[in-house]
Amino acid sequence: MNASPGFVFKVFGLSAAIAFAIKFLAPKLEIPATASVSLLMVLLPVIAMAGLLAWQLKRPGTPGSN
Repeated sequence: MNASPGFVFKVFGLSAAIAFAIKFLAPKLEIPATASVSLLMVLLPVIAMAGLLAWQLKRPGTPGSN
């Protein structure tokens, strides 16, 4: 698997930006500690990934599409 250095640096930069946002910016948000917020935080990535995979499946030219 030959990954170009540019791609590796992009992934590293994006990861660093997300880590910075979680460490320094997220504590400034005033998110209430309720059951509905925690449920949303747990289920949102799953729903987003399911939507992305469903959209990818419906695109013409991808394996599995009609």
